[in-house]
Amino acid sequence: MGFAKPTTRTIARVRSLRIMARGRAEERTGTHLEFNVLAKHKRARAATLRLKKYDCSTPMFMPVGTQGSVKGLTNRQMEHLGCQVILGNTYHLQLKPTSELLDQVGGLHQFETWRRGLLTDSGGFQMVSLLKLAKITEEGVVFQSPRDGQEMLLTPEESIKIQNRIGADIIMALDDVVHSCTADPARFEEATHRTLRWIDRCIAAHDREHDQSLFGIIQGGLDPKLREICLKGMLERGDHLPGYAIGGLAGGEDKNAFCKVVSQCTAALPEDKPRYVMGVGYPLDILVCTALGADMYDCVYPTRTGRFGTALVPEGVLKLRHKAMKHDFRPIDEECDCMVCKTYTRAFLHSLVAKEPLGSLLVTYHNVRYMMRFTGEMRASILDGTFEKYACRFISKHYPDGDVPQWVQSAMSDADIDISSVCDSSDVPPAKRQRV
Repeated sequence: MGFAKPTTRTIARVRSLRIMARGRAEERTGTHLEFNVLAKHKRARAATLRLKKYDCSTPMFMPVGTQGSVKGLTNRQMEHLGCQVILGNTYHLQLKPTSELLDQVGGLHQFETWRRGLLTDSGGFQMVSLLKLAKITEEGVVFQSPRDGQEMLLTPEESIKIQNRIGADIIMALDDVVHSCTADPARFEEATHRTLRWIDRCIAAHDREHDQSLFGIIQGGLDPKLREICLKGMLERGDHLPGYAIGGLAGGEDKNAFCKVVSQCTAALPEDKPRYVMGVGYPLDILVCTALGADMYDCVYPTRTGRFGTALVPEGVLKLRHKAMKHDFRPIDEECDCMVCKTYTRAFLHSLVAKEPLGSLLVTYHNVRYMMRFTGEMRASILDGTFEKYACRFISKHYPDGDVPQWVQSAMSDADIDISSVCDSSDVPPAKRQRV
């Protein structure tokens, strides 16, 4: 697949749009998003993110609802579990039910009767997940629908217009996404500069700045120079971007490299705006990113792994399909306050997960609650100044023998969080751990 270079006409158009975008600053009165940092522990921070419909507490995990709702759970259940924001997928929502239909009924909030926050991605991630069905040019991305084969052109302008019609509280700029493990430096450089050209087209197309907050996305792969270029460019857009996301990660790249990118970006981003690490859902990763100064996360991991019968617990994961669960009459997690842990045993869930849909739904329910409790505990520890102690307790439960991975040790050191008390002083490379 070839990648088109920007023409003279396109460059002139982008320059014109940049002037238009800057000019709109005088016409608009601001955004509905407010972000207030309440406390910090080293780089970790606890904040309030005020949206039009709901006040959110960070650190915050956002479950993924591709069509706007989380599979197997009702919106009232999601509220009861403590979910603050659900992430919807622009590409899939445009295919069905369509943004035009959502606009007719007052947006996705109204369509699905969700009373809290919504965030929509831009459709950019599909450049990676549907790469065989996509062609990327300077104009935008041409997707071939996996449903009926019909082509769909997604430009920065169209992505924003679709998201304006969907009506989420937070919308994402269309960026040029490259899989983090791609061995093509030139492609990363191209994508970084294109992301900066596209952000001006997104800003100029955004017609609802008064009630929808547009986040820019920092790209650049694992190259610190490219990340610096993208950071500088996004920061130049000023108040047009009430928040920022760190994109292009969580694709299987080396964990040390992942943490270095997060550390670099959070250190450079403004203190008074939210920082969102996209696609991160493993609790340990979230702990580390929070220590490095990030605020928001999303991933399909907790719900998808729940549907396959794997529960999240303080020690890592609990595989309920394992034969050892057959005669285990304890709850999934004795510390958890969710309905599943208060009502059902591991043995009962073991009898369901391989055969009955109810089993998958119950484990999903627990996993969502686990993530809400986990991020809530981090927040509480930051507020009362005990985050370092909390991090040590969390890590020691995952690695009771002290074999903490080197990437965790390095990242926490970068965050100025001392976890030496729970690490094996011999610093032996960690062996693979398998838990049931």
